Amino acid sequence: MQTELSKTLGVEHAVFGFTPFPAVAAAISRAGGFGVLGAVRYTAPDDLKRDLDWIEAHVDGKPYGLDVVMPAKKVEGVSEADVEAMIPEGHRQFVRDTLAKYGVPELAEGEASGWRITGWMEQVARTQLDVAFDYPIRLLANALGSPPADVIARAHGQDVLVAALAGSARHAVKHKDAGIDVVVAQGYEAGGHTGEIATMVLTPEVVEAVAPLPVLAAGGIGSGQQAAAALALGAQGVWLGSLWLTATEADLSSPAVTRKLLAAGSGDTVRSRALTGKPARQLRTEWTDAWDDPAGPGTLPMPLQGLLVAEALTRIQKHEVEPLLGTPVGQIVGRMTGERSVQAVFDDLTRGFEQAVDRINRIAGRSGK
Repeated sequence: MQTELSKTLGVEHAVFGFTPFPAVAAAISRAGGFGVLGAVRYTAPDDLKRDLDWIEAHVDGKPYGLDVVMPAKKVEGVSEADVEAMIPEGHRQFVRDTLAKYGVPELAEGEASGWRITGWMEQVARTQLDVAFDYPIRLLANALGSPPADVIARAHGQDVLVAALAGSARHAVKHKDAGIDVVVAQGYEAGGHTGEIATMVLTPEVVEAVAPLPVLAAGGIGSGQQAAAALALGAQGVWLGSLWLTATEADLSSPAVTRKLLAAGSGDTVRSRALTGKPARQLRTEWTDAWDDPAGPGTLPMPLQGLLVAEALTRIQKHEVEPLLGTPVGQIVGRMTGERSVQAVFDDLTRGFEQAVDRINRIAGRSGK
């Protein structure tokens, strides 16, 4: 599964694995792919430094990268407290009422809520980059479009490739014009923030629009056969995220979430604004249904929604209130029927890729098998 891009980065397989878990990122790179650590949850620089130190010690010298959430345009003089003050009281009451309906316990006195969606703020992302550029990362990916020009220049000055996610050919062309090196064409099937165009349609459109830049296909890909299809459409690799959530190396905080992922079918996800205010594919739950109900107040725009629900989601996850419990995940969740090691996933991917290539070669009359 080698392409020009995988050879440039020195990896055996053109499989790029996005994950919030350092152990999974390191295992992906050790298995011959390219692990990409998601940085959005690291609001404290020391925490990111700790986990990058861990990856360095466990990646066996293999290359890896970092994914940030950084707006291309800077908003001056706006603090998290300023944003919090914009949240209407009616929406706060809706959260309280929904939690009370399902009997979700309060946090203990003095206990802080967990991860808050603050990685979108430029100052947070820049502190992440100040840490990351002290490590030999080979790729910097941005999930909110092209990073600011000075960040792209800084990355290039350190021989770091820059990637950006795109949900349309129009967005991809903007990335190319901004000086991006790699475009990730993320289809409608993908977990997390995603657009409205399916991967099978989007990938060749983006490949054509940004040629000769390399393109990675993302969304609904979880087998070697699908990876072969992506390369046939012109991609130089695949970008996989959801597939790693049930890896044995993953550190999901809730066993109940793992059970729900393993039991879910491909039709059990929904593209909802309930998590961040932007459409994000996730498990459908009674929490997403409540926010998508026309009788409710509706979601707030990003980042207000993320700040509004942060403590509520911490309470739901801590107490494993299953009707409300969910996680971002793509439609590929229907293939995630058992916990496997990252290496086992790679073995399956490469075996399936070889089978698909052999099949096409037979159809084309190029193989005696």
